[in-house]
Amino acid sequence: MQLGIIGSGKIVRDFLTALPLPGLKLAAIATTKRSAATGQELADQYGISRVYDDYLEMLKDDQVDTVYVATPSSMHYQMCLDSLAAGKNVICEKPFVFTTEEALELKQLADQKGCLITEAITNRYLPAFKSLASDLQLLGPVHVVSLNYTQYSSRYDRFLAGDIAPAFNPRLGGGALLDLNVYNIHLAVSLFGAPLDVHYFPNLQKGVDTSGVLVLAYDDKQASLTAAKDSQAFAHNPSLIAGEKGAISFIGSPGDIRSYRLETADGQTAKSFDPDLHRMIPEFTEFIRIFDQKDKTAADRAFAHSLQVIAVLEAARDCMP
Repeated sequence: MQLGIIGSGKIVRDFLTALPLPGLKLAAIATTKRSAATGQELADQYGISRVYDDYLEMLKDDQVDTVYVATPSSMHYQMCLDSLAAGKNVICEKPFVFTTEEALELKQLADQKGCLITEAITNRYLPAFKSLASDLQLLGPVHVVSLNYTQYSSRYDRFLAGDIAPAFNPRLGGGALLDLNVYNIHLAVSLFGAPLDVHYFPNLQKGVDTSGVLVLAYDDKQASLTAAKDSQAFAHNPSLIAGEKGAISFIGSPGDIRSYRLETADGQTAKSFDPDLHRMIPEFTEFIRIFDQKDKTAADRAFAHSLQVIAVLEAARDCMP
């Protein structure tokens, strides 16, 4: 994979600390003209071959075969569209795009161009999640699900003072639903499929959902998904999946599950996984495999999942005043 990165913000810096990865070469990074110095700094620090201050110029680079779109979510659709039109494979940060229509347009173009497109979402690829999904069968019929991602935002005080960062700007896809609850949605949809009904109850400040509770209704269970950028949880974030024969619980971010507790009539089992594994390594390891092997079946399966998540996000946003 010859990767070209679009963006130079927090998520890009986090990703770069996960490298090197077998099979991945950092071919280029593109920023805005305003952030050109940052792009050059990252290139020098991480050995990125070429730097662009216009992503459209990077898309002309024959040495780039895959683009990682890591910009505010309002920019995802157009950047993915342009990348696919240039014949590049695409990895797009969460949340993928805002509407089902946008997602289907991108998929159609990807198929026309013979390209692959996937959404970067850490939790679905973590070893702990794969083990949890396997243990779900031990719980019997599941009736109650409570997923919680409460994290006081480092930008919240600025928001209250009137300095609106992208993470709180609804035009840029900010707010608790799209920034944090999307992790809960990915978990719920991965484990239980698409819900029958969706209700969102947000706490609104300055027109932004700084926190909220999303309820997903299934024929045999209710899932309550909580996300907050305006409240302190001190990293506890208790989450629970309860069935007729047992329960699974874990503490901490649903975006970076490292351990969980399984309880059944036979007793309790605590399961832990590598605490030092960078949370982005499993997903990008899989993306490298998919793109290297041109595994369209796996890419299409991941896209179908993302499409279900987008439908939930659309329905939740429709609940907001």
